[in-house]
Amino acid sequence: MKSSLKDRFSDPQRGVYFIGTTPPRENTSAEQVSEIADKLLGRLSSIDFDGVIVYDIQDESSRIDKPRPFPFMQTHDPRDYSRLIREKSHHPVITYKSVSQKDRPAFEQWLEEAWSQYGIRDIVMVGSPSSEGDVRLSLNDAYRALAEHQHDYNLGGVTIAERHAKKGDEHQRLLKKSTQGCSFFVSQAVYNAQATIDMLSRYARECKVQGITPQRVILTFTPCGSSKTLDFMEWLGISVPEATRYRILDAHSPLAESIRICRGNLEQIIEACLPLGIPLGLNIESLTNRKDEIDAAIRLFKLLKATLDLKLAEQSIQTIS
Repeated sequence: MKSSLKDRFSDPQRGVYFIGTTPPRENTSAEQVSEIADKLLGRLSSIDFDGVIVYDIQDESSRIDKPRPFPFMQTHDPRDYSRLIREKSHHPVITYKSVSQKDRPAFEQWLEEAWSQYGIRDIVMVGSPSSEGDVRLSLNDAYRALAEHQHDYNLGGVTIAERHAKKGDEHQRLLKKSTQGCSFFVSQAVYNAQATIDMLSRYARECKVQGITPQRVILTFTPCGSSKTLDFMEWLGISVPEATRYRILDAHSPLAESIRICRGNLEQIIEACLPLGIPLGLNIESLTNRKDEIDAAIRLFKLLKATLDLKLAEQSIQTIS
């Protein structure tokens, strides 16, 4: 097993690099789940990654009136899939947990089982997608329950630049979540570089005012190869500027164009935010199970990792000189 994520996160001069994935469908047999994990890790054999992020998918239909472009499917237990990926890959795994569906005793049981039965140490907790519906446990209450729990999880939080663009307060959410135990953050997929720059700049500025060190922010990127994937991205709340949408849709190769867009967005974010002292990382995911988009995610990972590594090396040289 590689060194803990806490150790790697603690060095602000290095990037951290993840692949995001979703567990197979709930009705998938154990043998097929193992085969799917092997197939994923076979694809990852050509890249140098720090770990895998396993999502806990929830039905977000209460958040938006539009129909979901892809049908919602219950998935295999993320804890079990995380354990499988960790044991097969010998890499750390960050496991997402959606907290709103069960009450506090059930959540505390989940924490105990995740630690003792599944060997999970790194988690990201996600609240309800909206205030509508039956919210059994709020995200704030889940943070309190975790703080009072016996096990010392390495806790991360979600950050959404689009929310900052609308409300202007995402930096305050980051600061509050830090006091609630979050030591790193994972962004929603980035297709609007300026929204991310605005959020990170405001966060860094507020940290400087308060005399605290910014936590690491892991930026998520995803390739997009079709109008349906683009519709799904926008359904999820990912901000795609109009010009960017048409660049992808009108391109001879939408996938290749989306990769160029992602690289350009990362370069803009690095130029604006790396000097602010926020440790960065990358998480590359495919939002669909289409083979071409999954393969494109691996290409995107290689390209963006090389981009961030180069900029961090240049910054290190400038600091020394």
